[in-house]
Amino acid sequence: MSASIAQRRAATSVDVGGVLIGGAHPVVVQSMTNTDTADIAATVSQVAQLARSGSELVRITVDRDEAAKAVPHIVEKLRAQGVTVPIVGDFHYIGHKLLSENPAAAQALDKYRINPGNVGFKAKKDRQFGDIIELALKYDKPVRIGVNWGSLDQELLTHLMDENAKATAPLDARQVMHEAIVQSALLSAARAEEIGLGADRIVISAKVSAVQDLISVYSMLARRCSYALHLGLTEAGMGSKGIVASTAAMAVLLQRGIGDTIRVSLTPEPGGDRTLEVKVAQEILQTMGLRSFVPIVAACPGCGRTTSTVFQELARDVETMIRERMPEWRRQYPGVETLNLAVMGCIVNGPGESKHADIGISLPGTGEQPVAPVFIDGKKAMTLRGPNIAAEFKQIVEDYIARRFSGPVAKPETAELVR
Repeated sequence: MSASIAQRRAATSVDVGGVLIGGAHPVVVQSMTNTDTADIAATVSQVAQLARSGSELVRITVDRDEAAKAVPHIVEKLRAQGVTVPIVGDFHYIGHKLLSENPAAAQALDKYRINPGNVGFKAKKDRQFGDIIELALKYDKPVRIGVNWGSLDQELLTHLMDENAKATAPLDARQVMHEAIVQSALLSAARAEEIGLGADRIVISAKVSAVQDLISVYSMLARRCSYALHLGLTEAGMGSKGIVASTAAMAVLLQRGIGDTIRVSLTPEPGGDRTLEVKVAQEILQTMGLRSFVPIVAACPGCGRTTSTVFQELARDVETMIRERMPEWRRQYPGVETLNLAVMGCIVNGPGESKHADIGISLPGTGEQPVAPVFIDGKKAMTLRGPNIAAEFKQIVEDYIARRFSGPVAKPETAELVR
């Protein structure tokens, strides 16, 4: 971990199907399907895609009896394919009923997610919340208590608003809402512990959709509890907006040592790739120096000196090769995710940047000689020429990985994968 990043809080470690969240363990990446869980084939396919892209936990919606009945079949088919990612059940409104009436689902899931804002209403709220906690105890499952400001406990919010109105120095409405979110999470966690669920079986989340609100709420939680915390900006949005907002919010918190598991909740383009949210989460952690998932490629942004698109095409090809080869590389070459590559576009910064990487190539800029020096471990190793520079450089990368990472290699702490 970078020395500039605050040490993680002493959060209680939670075991979710073999994945450890909190404590001294690496920050875990998770995601969620958007298939109809009752559609077993579609859900199995998407969970497998998310897991293979690097999601270390996958959450599925369990909203009705057909979905609950599908859960054990989904898990069975995934395990038959060799997909071991823990599966989390997402419950709202009738989770107590679905879990009690579908014991096979209750057993098959690795964790339950419940929302204290809609687990029940009025007199039923405490009883139905208690029922889910009792079931978690029965089946030895951890629970995420997931507060969301879109479904916040209105009784609690109203009570706090009334109390605030009587105060000599009242807070503004947004501050009261933050307090309501935090109290909802902490009161629910305390109730779960009273029933018998240990702190080592509880994860808390407090989802909001504005960057500054998320930073404020999680900073309050971090000061007031030691539970494992799940970070995520809910309803972050689509495309670059969702990516930027999620990164801006979570990077601040992670820099402060707050957060034990994260999800980037992106709205996919119609028919878009759900695994993008996994890639973004990994890139947040990797660029901050908290985890290593794939080799990093430093690439020139381009300017008037680089009117050719050769370096852009090579950078793209190398990135694509890395993503495609990583499943095999990870099995075959321990530590390969720590590799640094550079694909540069001209003589100004190209050689220097390439020397700082494990392997770097400096392609010719506009008007420069059509040669491309390659640097390996800080030293110029060769010069490539001709029409096959891209293919030759990719082979150099392959050969270097095979030579450097063959055999047992001690992985750095930040590179260690949870599963």
